[in-house]
Amino acid sequence: MARAIDALRHGWPIALDGGPVLLPVETAIAGEAKAETMLISAARAATLKLANQRDAAEPHAPVLIGGAEALDLVAARPIADPALDMANPFKGPFMAMPLDWHDHAVAAMELARLAGILPAFLVDPRDAGESETVSGADLIAWTDTDRLVIATRARLPVSASENAEIVAFRSADDTREHVALVIGKQSSERTPLVRLHSECLTGDIFSSLKCDCGPQLDAALHAMAEEANKGGWGVLLYLRQEGRGIGLVNKLRAYRLQDQGFDTVDANRRLGLPNEARDFPVAARMLELIGQNKIRLMTNNPAKVAALEAAGIVVTERVQHQLPDNPHNARYLATKRDRSGHLLS
Repeated sequence: MARAIDALRHGWPIALDGGPVLLPVETAIAGEAKAETMLISAARAATLKLANQRDAAEPHAPVLIGGAEALDLVAARPIADPALDMANPFKGPFMAMPLDWHDHAVAAMELARLAGILPAFLVDPRDAGESETVSGADLIAWTDTDRLVIATRARLPVSASENAEIVAFRSADDTREHVALVIGKQSSERTPLVRLHSECLTGDIFSSLKCDCGPQLDAALHAMAEEANKGGWGVLLYLRQEGRGIGLVNKLRAYRLQDQGFDTVDANRRLGLPNEARDFPVAARMLELIGQNKIRLMTNNPAKVAALEAAGIVVTERVQHQLPDNPHNARYLATKRDRSGHLLS
């Protein structure tokens, strides 16, 4: 998996075991490569009018398309990238085609997401170079949370509380290193206040006004510090899943589309990416490793509660966690409420 993801980021083709060779359109360096067909997501196909909205009900599902002529990278890149499609007339007509290797195509879509690139591939291209082989079993093993272990832990005083400990987690199959910040004294007699916080470089570090991530992080830590002052404790799980799992670069691409008038959900779909791609079972595994399977969860997102409960965590209480909006993130928060099912209280 690590080699396959590295290959995609470098623009090298991958060979799915028992399936076709796929060349990532966004990063490809094989300038002479050509193919008769191209693999994109259903959401992207619907955006380009190559599939109807019913076909795109599952946005990240794969769609195979072909045209009257072979596709080279010059023609393929505007199909993959919404930053290019308006300025580059398509060399169509294109049409959706039967996909006889659906499971391999689904794996390819997931590999593209994990690599942080646009989900678009030339299929069995000519002159693409040597490929890296990967199998569906590799992907299944990579997502096995049982391989996640505690790597180290240390005392870490923070501004919200001097009584805090950081716990780092590592998996042999994943380069992302998640952490938990435990505030207060861990106790089996008190159910901890827990917050799942997905990494947000723009909000957490640069105090972006386009989202509410930074203020949510700060407010969660202070709420846990108050719990600790009352004899309780809290856990902040910091998950390395930027942009709800689509990666930093793709999140910024979505920001650019939002500036053109698209909301968060439609921007992701225009990119051919899922609106929600976070791995919540890894959070459940982190809680398991620190010996806690019963929590009070700070969230306005019912999907987080359902995902943790499905992974074996008992959520005894959902604690409201909502902050005021600002002129830059009001639409973003409304979209989370109206289209992603977030609650107001």
